[in-house]
Amino acid sequence: MFGFFKKKESKAVVSEEEPLTEEQKLVLQQQITEKQAQLAEADLAMEVQAKLHEELGLIYAELNDEQAITELEKSLELKLTMGDGYKKLMSLYNQKRAEAARNGDDAGIEKYMNKMDDMRQIAKKLMISREN
Repeated sequence: MFGFFKKKESKAVVSEEEPLTEEQKLVLQQQITEKQAQLAEADLAMEVQAKLHEELGLIYAELNDEQAITELEKSLELKLTMGDGYKKLMSLYNQKRAEAARNGDDAGIEKYMNKMDDMRQIAKKLMISREN
């Protein structure tokens, strides 16, 4: 009658992102080169470095490049934020955890669960600092 006891249908969520064209990949590679050149400049403030690493990480993520995680982690090492880089890194960790689960890789599952826990601690730390 009300559907309380009905079995919920599971809906598979399938990402149907269009693959990048060669032209789009070329533009992203050019952006990477520009960001890396900016990072090579001397005397950049830590906040600027963090932002550049975040931008690099997001570009690498668009390219499905493993370097995305490295760049996003560098960004958070330099400056803790909960911006787009934080969200993307959490998503990438979750993808890696799911991949490890599919492969039966218990060590990989634990590694990425711990990394996700670390991310939650960052969020908690930032929320506490905002309250004060």
